[in-house]
Amino acid sequence: MAAPNSKETLIEYCFKRLGAPVIEINVDYSQAEDRLDDALDLFSERHFDGVEKAFFKHQVTAADKAQEYISTDDIGPISGVTGDGPSGTDITSITRIFQFGQFSNSGMFDIRYQLALSDYFGINRGLNASVGQGLSTYDSTKRYINLIEDFFQPEKRIRFNKVSNKIHLDYSQEDMSVDDYLILETYVKIPSTAFSEIFNDVWLKKYATALIKKQWGANLSKFNGVAMLGGVTMNGETIYSQAIEEQQRLEDQIQLAFELPVSYMVG
Repeated sequence: MAAPNSKETLIEYCFKRLGAPVIEINVDYSQAEDRLDDALDLFSERHFDGVEKAFFKHQVTAADKAQEYISTDDIGPISGVTGDGPSGTDITSITRIFQFGQFSNSGMFDIRYQLALSDYFGINRGLNASVGQGLSTYDSTKRYINLIEDFFQPEKRIRFNKVSNKIHLDYSQEDMSVDDYLILETYVKIPSTAFSEIFNDVWLKKYATALIKKQWGANLSKFNGVAMLGGVTMNGETIYSQAIEEQQRLEDQIQLAFELPVSYMVG
């Protein structure tokens, strides 16, 4: 199948790419499944098409506050229209937690709400004394409010490890209240069980083929130099070394062409 849409069809594609059925590929099917899982793991970790941004909500519990960390195993899933939303176990990285506090309130008594009510409409409609301020004054005032917020209520630091599945919150006990909601900005891996298009990715097909070829060479290496009927000599080391070169080239490609750029903090 030229356009594989499942694990089985992708493995069949890789075998054909290596020469099957004309050439016998000395790789067990379970070995091919393991190598494909390795390829999918790297795809979800390094390829921009292997992850997507997702937002989770979490209500703080008494246990969260006492232990000062949140287990992502207990978060989600996100219920959407399609019903295939990710859960906390699919999180690969957490970029931010939106804090809620004095300056984050969006009610009618919030200072930014009052600014928008009195100044924004005055700028655009010519109401009250705000007509003479202009957008530059409004913009500088908003930036000044953000500066005050960052100074007195800075964004809290978090630490996350996808192996332990724990979000460690560098908060004080006073910064967190039970039943408060936190919004997590995360990246989650694309589940291959829900989106079969992942198996037709050009890079993934090449990389899975290289890993299966490497397994093939490793299987044959113990019979290296053994002469078979007809004078054919098995040479697993050559197949193995070729696969290593292909694997390295493809890993360099995913780093240079398909990996999300590093986020730099400026200022």
